[in-house]
Amino acid sequence: MEGYSLRKICARYGMPDKSTVCRWLAHEPTFRDQYARAREIQAELLADEILDIADDGTNDYVERETADGNTRILVDHDHINRSRLRVDARKWVAEKLLPKKYGAKKAIEHTGPDGATLAPSLKVRFVNASAAVSIPGVQPTGCSKNVSQNAVVTD
Repeated sequence: MEGYSLRKICARYGMPDKSTVCRWLAHEPTFRDQYARAREIQAELLADEILDIADDGTNDYVERETADGNTRILVDHDHINRSRLRVDARKWVAEKLLPKKYGAKKAIEHTGPDGATLAPSLKVRFVNASAAVSIPGVQPTGCSKNVSQNAVVTD
């Protein structure tokens, strides 16, 4: 049943219902391991199909007869768009099945605007002196040292 979805496999005669498969996944460790391996293989097969679809240009052009009886070769945009949809659908599924291998890589930016180094910042809110929490080493800008005793860090 190479490359078929679970829905299609379970719809075939003699195959278990999808709810049965889900129950096996929940209660049978051996079946769960085999299922996980089958899903990994499915992702690899989808990646192969992506290359096949992308490389296949056989129907990208179509012959059309013009009003004057001449034949012209035109780009079949419908076929190309359908191929793009097929590739995108397989890519999406492969990303979900094997995210470490086929998932989008997330870049984390460690710089500020224009590539400048990020400066750590701290928000300070002033509270009533009776409810103040002392924060060693915090000195609000433009305030005296005794005022920092009435400052708390906020998110």
